[in-house]
Amino acid sequence: MKLLQEDESLNPILSAVNLIDVFLVIIAALLISIAKNPLNPFSADDVTVIKNEGKKDMEIITKKGKKITKYKSSGKIGEGEGEKAGVAYKMKDGSIVYVPEGAQ
Repeated sequence: MKLLQEDESLNPILSAVNLIDVFLVIIAALLISIAKNPLNPFSADDVTVIKNEGKKDMEIITKKGKKITKYKSSGKIGEGEGEKAGVAYKMKDGSIVYVPEGAQ
């Protein structure tokens, strides 16, 4: 009968049980946040994430299947070697027509 009348504040195992409950809640919250992440390694979805859009440190992260690739912006605008290939026109119905350079 002594166990039934024992003061609960003196039992150290009760505080350990409470800590275990807190850690279980934290682990459940972390698992939910991983599941909701678009770059979740366990999902088979194809995802594209753009960080800092339009800024010099813009980064594009693409996930196709289990492969994740990152592209970092150099901060420079439109550099490279090339030439004009043609002209694109947007029609009234929303379609786009491409006319190659020099075609008549």
